[in-house]
Amino acid sequence: MAYANDERVVVERRSNTGRILAAIVGVILLIVLILFATGFWSAKVEKTGALPDVDISAKGGELPKVDLDSKKVVVGAKDTSIEVPKVTTEKEKVAVPVVGVTDGKKD
Repeated sequence: MAYANDERVVVERRSNTGRILAAIVGVILLIVLILFATGFWSAKVEKTGALPDVDISAKGGELPKVDLDSKKVVVGAKDTSIEVPKVTTEKEKVAVPVVGVTDGKKD
């Protein structure tokens, strides 16, 4: 890549080493896969694996003894006077628009 910088031409060269290494690893994995798939290589396991037998026993414990002095929480209610707004409603006659549909015949 080239670009001009203060009347000089700067050329940056980038290597493709990462792509080349990834391609080589990919080809090697493909060859190994083909060798296993065709049976040229095989992996035979002589032993069958098993988990070891372990005898585990546990005895129940006790909670630790704790001497705790804490504060008491008191919950209750008390009478207090506060201002509360009152909302009232009244009935008034107002004209409300009405929408209807007729079949075009006069009554």
